[in-house]
Amino acid sequence: MHLWDLSLGKHPWLCGEMIPFRYGDYSPIRRDYLAADYRRDAGPMNIVSTVYVEAEWDLADPFGETRWVHDYAAAAGFPGAVVAQAFLDAPDAADVIAGQAAFPLVRSIRHKPASAPGRADARRGAPKSMDDPQWRKGYEALAAHGLHFDLQTPWWHFDAAAELARDFPATTIVLNHTGLPADRSAEGLAGWRAAMETLAAEPNVAVKISGIGLKGERWDARANAFVVRDTLRIFGTERAMFASNFPVDSVVGELTTIFAGFAAITADLAPDVRRALFHDNAARIYRVAPAAAPQKHDKVLGGAS
Repeated sequence: MHLWDLSLGKHPWLCGEMIPFRYGDYSPIRRDYLAADYRRDAGPMNIVSTVYVEAEWDLADPFGETRWVHDYAAAAGFPGAVVAQAFLDAPDAADVIAGQAAFPLVRSIRHKPASAPGRADARRGAPKSMDDPQWRKGYEALAAHGLHFDLQTPWWHFDAAAELARDFPATTIVLNHTGLPADRSAEGLAGWRAAMETLAAEPNVAVKISGIGLKGERWDARANAFVVRDTLRIFGTERAMFASNFPVDSVVGELTTIFAGFAAITADLAPDVRRALFHDNAARIYRVAPAAAPQKHDKVLGGAS
C-alpha cells in the first residue's frame, strides 16, 4: 500500500502534470492518502499491519520518503515494513541502498527497470533495463544488506527477470501486480502464463497478487478469478500473497470489494493456506513489525523530509 501527504510537494505525478497511467484517469487519487483513509477503505477488515511501497517521491531526495514514512509509522501505527526507493543504475546506487538499509523498517528496494510498451517491442540489452551492466551493479549491492527487490515490469521482460534471479540467487525478488496481465486476449494470456512459469521456476521469486484491474472497468471477481488461480497454480501458495495497492487500485474498485473477491476465489482452500495468502506469507517475506498503537492525530510530521 501507499501513503502520501501532498502538502509536502514531493510526488510529481500526483502534484504536477498528469502522466500516462495504465488505469487511465487517476485524478481521484491526487489527494492526501493517510492511515485514516486506509482504515476507512478497509471497513470491517482486520488490518494487522501493512507494507508501504515507495510512491515515486522526488527522485533527488530518496531518503526523504523513507524518513517521512518512519516518522509516520511511529505516530500512526503502521506501516510495519517499507519498500524503499533506489535507482539501481545511478552512480551512487550502492551508497543509497546502504543508506536505505540503515532504516529499521526497510526490507526491500523498488526501481522500475526500463521496459518496452508491448511484447512486440521487447528487446534484451536496453539501457536502464535488467540487462544493463550499471543497473546490475546496483542490484548486486542488495544482497550485502539482506534486502529484497520489488520488481514491477510487464511480463514480456520476465526472461530477463528470471536470468537476474539465477545470477543473484541470494536476493529475493517480489514480483509486483501479478505480472501486469492487462492484455486479456487469448494470445496475451498465453504469453503471460508462459512468462509467469518462466519466472516462477526460480525459487527466489515470490509474487504479490494485486493490480489486476482493467482500464475502464470496475473490479469484478468473476473477471479476475482465473488470474488469481493461475498465479497460485504457477507460484504455489507459499510464494504468493494478496496486496491492496491502495489507493491506486481504488481507481477500479473498492478495497472491500477487491478483498471480498480474493476471499471468494480462494474459498475452497484450506484455512491455513488462506491465512498464508492474506497474512502469513507477507509477514514472513517482509518481516513485518507488529502494529503499534496509533496516536490520535493522523496527519503527522508533515514537514519531515
